[in-house]
Amino acid sequence: MDGISPVMLAKLEALPDSPGCYLFKDPDGRVIYVGKAKNLRRRVLQYFQGRGHSLFTSRLAREAADLETVVTDSEVEALLLENALIKDHQPRLNVRLKDDKSFPLVAVTREEFPRVFITRQSDLEGVDFYGPFISATDLYRAYNFLMRVFRFRVCDLDLREDDPKRASFRPCLNFHIKRCSAPCTTRIGREAYGEDIRALRAFITGRGKAAVLTQLSQRMKVAAQDLRFEEAAHCRDQIKALDRLKERGRLRDYDDAAAPTIDLVAGLDRLREALGLPAQPRVIEGFDLAHLQGDHVVAGLVRFVSGVPDKDGYRRFRVRGDFGDSDPGNDDFAGMREVVGRRYRRLQDEGQPFPDLVMIDGGHGQLAKAVQACRELGIQLPCMIGLAKREETVVRPDGSELHLGKRDPGLKLLMYVRDEAHRFCRRYFHLLQRKALKGDGG
Repeated sequence: MDGISPVMLAKLEALPDSPGCYLFKDPDGRVIYVGKAKNLRRRVLQYFQGRGHSLFTSRLAREAADLETVVTDSEVEALLLENALIKDHQPRLNVRLKDDKSFPLVAVTREEFPRVFITRQSDLEGVDFYGPFISATDLYRAYNFLMRVFRFRVCDLDLREDDPKRASFRPCLNFHIKRCSAPCTTRIGREAYGEDIRALRAFITGRGKAAVLTQLSQRMKVAAQDLRFEEAAHCRDQIKALDRLKERGRLRDYDDAAAPTIDLVAGLDRLREALGLPAQPRVIEGFDLAHLQGDHVVAGLVRFVSGVPDKDGYRRFRVRGDFGDSDPGNDDFAGMREVVGRRYRRLQDEGQPFPDLVMIDGGHGQLAKAVQACRELGIQLPCMIGLAKREETVVRPDGSELHLGKRDPGLKLLMYVRDEAHRFCRRYFHLLQRKALKGDGG
């Protein structure tokens, strides 16, 4: 690190191994660039170590005369803080956000019960925008976290507090998985929902969660004193979720599948009707497989109970292959046959009930192998189908196909099960990849 001033060198040596934001300054103390990092020490030192840097990185390292860092508890907070600091300082080297109009924004509507969504359209009326953000992937992950904490609605219903229909309206899936407080019903009123949105606005500006936690604590105490125990419990859950950022604050922890805004009862009843089941499928299990050209072959099983993810029932598998050597090769069909067989052999051996519906991520080939696995074990499942992604076609064991409309609530529920299985499986796959890379490195 030749040519670095003693002041800068001292600051580089004192960098913490924490998430946060860093601000490079010129000799006059003006901020010229703002960035975020999972690990401040590792990220900032990269600007000054090694060779072969891009022209931009070389220029930044050359022009930076001073450095300031802001430590956060999590990557989520670092992402939001980075955006706020760029807005405050307008650094001349953060040119991408200034010049490109297509970066994603968080939008909050000014309705009686505001909606919150991500968009690239900055000219929408009746909307307040936060952003833009550099990475759409990171923003969607942060958005998933925000849904868990502030439980805002994402539907396009026209909601009014005095609408009598709210008294008998059934909330969508997002309420059941605790991503929405259901302002479409009387479970929450305009005032309490508005408090949640104000807390969201405060948190998303990146100013830190201390003020939001203080506000939530005050709301919880007042609600408890007024015997509004549901609202007090709601605030308590929000506080716990924000506090957990210290332990679970990586953005990749919130790479969730988007839940459809469907009436769960309608979705389950539609599956009963379309698949000819004797009753609504109470327990649904979905399988997916992941690998990279035959390496790190894994499978994921997700379990839904009454249409809601039951994460205690999720299972992951390392595919062993025909010889049990964890080298099954590049054969999705054989992998699916193995994991389906392992799953239902175990349930059979333990005397556990089988699910009402099993969904395989794939078409005729994958489904045929799953059916073969059960046949070889003498197991008769109540119902097994495949979901072929290209046309979202439901495939049956007898080779027939079922084409449901894109807006069909039953299809939307199946797609959510499939997407959740894919997310869960890919997460395990990437975990094994990272472990293998660390092993190769050393």
